[in-house]
Amino acid sequence: MDNKKIGLVVKAAGSLYTVRDKLSGEACECRIRGKLRLNDVRTTNPLAVGDAVRYEAGNAPVVTALLPRRNYIIRRAANLSKEAHVVAANIDQAFLVITVDFPRTSMEFIDRFLASAEAYQIPVSIIVNKADLYDEERLQAAAQLAEAYGAIGYQTLKTSIKVKNDITLIRSLLTNKITLFSGNSGVGKSSLINALNPQLGLRVGEISEYHNKGRHTTTFSEMLEVEKGSYVIDTPGIKGFGLVDIDRNELSHYFPEIFAASRGCRFNGCTHVHEPECAVRQSAESGGISQSRYVSYLKMLEDDDKYRR
Repeated sequence: MDNKKIGLVVKAAGSLYTVRDKLSGEACECRIRGKLRLNDVRTTNPLAVGDAVRYEAGNAPVVTALLPRRNYIIRRAANLSKEAHVVAANIDQAFLVITVDFPRTSMEFIDRFLASAEAYQIPVSIIVNKADLYDEERLQAAAQLAEAYGAIGYQTLKTSIKVKNDITLIRSLLTNKITLFSGNSGVGKSSLINALNPQLGLRVGEISEYHNKGRHTTTFSEMLEVEKGSYVIDTPGIKGFGLVDIDRNELSHYFPEIFAASRGCRFNGCTHVHEPECAVRQSAESGGISQSRYVSYLKMLEDDDKYRR
């Protein structure tokens, strides 16, 4: 009997990968044979949830090959490390779950995630979660954030697991898609997925009152079926998001409003840092491009310089 098969990685926990067979739908736990590399980028995880693989079933199932990825979300592991971590692969869209408080998601984190997704042409919706906890000031901050990112083309939704209409809307956006849920620890990713399908029973945590930061409750990545044909990938919370494998000369391409404004720059290849007659800097100074987005862009360039050194 031929035990060579093609399957989908649906769970990644350490060196064990749960692979679902493409034909039968049956799942088995596999280990990896040899080393699998991604475009010569050193990664902490050779396989990610969403990967299509060749594997051999039997008494000791083993993954033998990684099939080509159509896209992925990747981040630098930590502290400008020379290793990267693939968050998920072969996804139709990503939901970046954020909170304006309890805990607060930084604008720079949002911008780094969006730039990485833009590099691989992955549509992103921003989900401002925990709206039921916000006072008037925080609700206004959420509205301003939605307006700012909506103006540059990102769908931004305000949600609460306690409001049925919010959950119904989110569920409708998942139909017949594989959707990555990502964000900082404590923003409520697992709670939101539980609200979409209570039978999943994902473990959720509490926010540290002292630090106002989330604790890791999801310790591995897993693909879950919310409704028939609609899958979500639940991932551990991410603290930072360093960019990987993006040419610094192309970084501005992944900020839609900066790329659009750059057509007015005097010089081709303008970095939008120091060149004269830079339309991007002029737009940032006049308010056409938000200061926070421009500062995020500059910090990413600076991080790239540190990484190369």
